[in-house]
Amino acid sequence: MPRKHPPRPQQSSSKGHAPMLRIIGGEWRSRRVPFPDIEGLRPTPDRVRETLFNWLQNTTPGARCLDLFAGSGALGLEALSRGAASVTFVDQSPEVAKQLQNNLNTLKSQRGEVIATSAMTWLEGRQTDNEPRYDLVFLDPPFRKDMLPVICELLESKNLLADNAVIYIEAESEIKQLLLPSNWQPHREKTAGQVTYRLLYREAIADTDQTL
Repeated sequence: MPRKHPPRPQQSSSKGHAPMLRIIGGEWRSRRVPFPDIEGLRPTPDRVRETLFNWLQNTTPGARCLDLFAGSGALGLEALSRGAASVTFVDQSPEVAKQLQNNLNTLKSQRGEVIATSAMTWLEGRQTDNEPRYDLVFLDPPFRKDMLPVICELLESKNLLADNAVIYIEAESEIKQLLLPSNWQPHREKTAGQVTYRLLYREAIADTDQTL
């Protein structure tokens, strides 16, 4: 699903050409790949990704990752470049999914899986206790759709998270409290303009919901 964010500065592009995403670290450092020129689709900015993956430097290598609402694939591709074992990219836009697969082919990566469906449909179709469990999850849903509480509950109820999974969330900064599973403990948080970036650690034993 293309991310309906507040406008961000567009990545490098020229008239008549697709905008480009720059991978900023790891194996593919400084490589550029295109993403569809769709309204509201903006990669997580370079400086935010740099900060995030500094936070995740001990988590990403070898991690099984899930990039819901994948969009440009900025977060999942960055994770693969930095040594993630695998990334599942989920996005409901066929155009986005096709470009993500093309980019994986260009990068000669066999560690990415692209699924063209909505995050909600994909989550609801998971079979509890019969699915891979993810070590690192990126959640960047469309803004002002109030999707996060349901998405987070499904990740827990479908048993899709490793015992000590790490979850990254982007949300509009006017939301001061997020309804999240109580075993998701806040670790880092930063606000840049209209977006707040949160990193949470999951504890193995779930409890009742609480607000953050």
